[in-house]
Amino acid sequence: MDEILLGKGDRAVSLLARYGNRHGLVAGATGTGKSVSLMVMAEGFSRLGVPVFIADVKGDVSGLAQPGTASEKIQQRVAQIGLTGYAPEASPVVFWDLYGKAGHPVRTTVSEIGPPLLARILELNDTQAGNLEIAFKLADDRGLLLLDLDDLRALLGFVADNRKEISTQYGLVSAQSISAIQRALLTLEREGGEAFFGEPALALTDLLRTDLSGRGVVNILAADQLILKPRLYSTFLLWLISELFENLPEVGDLDRPKLVFFFDEAHLLFDDAPAALRQRVEQVVRLIRSKGVGVYFCSQFPDDVPDEILGQLGNRIQHALRAYTPRDQKAVRTAAETFVANPKVDTAAVLSQLAVGEALVSTLQDKGVPMPVERTLMCPPRCRMGAITLEERTAVRARSPVGGKYDTPINRDSAYEVLSRRATPAEAPAPPAGRAGAEAPAGRRRPEAAPAEPPAESGGGLSELLWGTKRRQGMVEALAKQTARTVGSEVGRQILRGVLGGILGSTRRR
Repeated sequence: MDEILLGKGDRAVSLLARYGNRHGLVAGATGTGKSVSLMVMAEGFSRLGVPVFIADVKGDVSGLAQPGTASEKIQQRVAQIGLTGYAPEASPVVFWDLYGKAGHPVRTTVSEIGPPLLARILELNDTQAGNLEIAFKLADDRGLLLLDLDDLRALLGFVADNRKEISTQYGLVSAQSISAIQRALLTLEREGGEAFFGEPALALTDLLRTDLSGRGVVNILAADQLILKPRLYSTFLLWLISELFENLPEVGDLDRPKLVFFFDEAHLLFDDAPAALRQRVEQVVRLIRSKGVGVYFCSQFPDDVPDEILGQLGNRIQHALRAYTPRDQKAVRTAAETFVANPKVDTAAVLSQLAVGEALVSTLQDKGVPMPVERTLMCPPRCRMGAITLEERTAVRARSPVGGKYDTPINRDSAYEVLSRRATPAEAPAPPAGRAGAEAPAGRRRPEAAPAEPPAESGGGLSELLWGTKRRQGMVEALAKQTARTVGSEVGRQILRGVLGGILGSTRRR
C-alpha cells in the first residue's frame, strides 16, 4: 500500500505516499469538513507506518483515539465511493499538552527556544528584544544554564543590577527595557506559559514512534486552550518545525515520509510576523522536505499562507468558500488560480457550490506532476468523528509509552541557583577568642574606638591650663570658640563655600 485514498470524483483521488513530503494545504470555510479531511489523512499516514503530529484546536481531532460507528449515513458514503475493506478502528495516539492537563507536558528550555522566538512570545519591541539578546549572550559567556523562567528572571535581575558594567562590554542595557521584559514574563506566567519551560525537554525521537504493529503514532497536541494565546501557539509550532529541520539528517526522497506535521489555524503563524520570521518559515518549508518531513497547513482561506510558501505546497484540498464579502470573493479567485485547470470543472463557480464533505482536490501524481483539479466526495474517517470523553482520554494517556518520561518535572542546578548563591555569601566566622588586636573579618567593620574623655581634674597646673576647671575655661575650649567665630566671618564663609563646591562638583561628575 503506497497511497492514501482521499475520495472519488470522476475517478479515485489519492495522495501518493512518496510525495507526502511535498507539503500541502487544506482550506475552506468553517463547517465545510476540513477537520474530517485532516483525520482521513492522519489515519491514512498512520496505516502507512508514518508518525503524525497534529494540533487539536477544537477538541474533535481527539476522536482518532477511538473507533467510529458505522452509521447508515457513513455506509451510504462508503458505497458511493466504492471503498472496500472499510471498518471502524482507532489509531495509536499519544496526547500532548503545553499545560500538562489534557496530555503529557511538552517542555523546552529557555536556551533552546532562543531569544528571537522568546521575544515573539513576549511581544517585545526591537529595543527590548535587543536587551534580551544581550542577556542570553551574557549567560552563554558565563556558563549559566537557562532552563526555566526562574532562571531567566534571575538573569534579568543580575543584568539590571550590573547594567553599567554590562553596557560597557555588550552594548547599552536599558533599565526600562529590562523592566518591560520582566513584566512580560509575569504576564506569560499568569497565563500558564511557565509550564512550557523546563525539563525534561521534549525529545524529537518521541514524535517519530510506531506501535508494535508498525503503525505510525499520531501525536495530538491539545490546543483548545493554547489557541487563546495565538503568539504562544504559533511560536511553539514554529519552534517544533525548526527543531525538526535542524536535528533530522538529510535523507532525500523516500518511499514515504518520516513524519507528517499538520499546522491548524495556519494564519496565526503569519499574522504580524516580521519579514525575518517569514523568511525563516519559507526556508524551513522549502528545505525540510529533504529531511523526510511533510508540512500541511490548514486555514480558512488559501491566501492566509504567503505566496512564497503557497508555491511550495504540492497537495491541495479546498473545501467550500462562501463568497459573501469582497474578502471572500478575492479568496475564491485566489483558490481557483492555484489549481491546475480541468475542462470539466469551473473551479471558481464550484467553490461556492460544494456541499459539506466535498472538496476540490489536486495532488502530485507520477513524476511529481500535479493532477488537474477534481471535484471529490471525501472518504469518511474510520475513527470517531467528535471529541472523546475525559475518561477515554485518561485511559489512552495511562497506556502511553512516554508517560513515565515526561509527567514528572526535573529541576537541575541552573542560573537561578548559581545567581542566588552569589547574592547570598556565607557569613564569615568570628575571630578566635582571646586574640588581642586580631584583624576584623573581611567585609565587616571593626568597632570604632570610643572618643577620648578629657582627663579628670587632678589638681595639676598643666591640666587646669589645658582643660580648665568648673569655674574657668581652659585653652582647648577657648580655641574651639575662636574657631567657630572665624567660620562665621567673611573669610570663613569663603572657605566653607569652597569646600561645599568641591563636594557638590565631585558628586555631579560621578
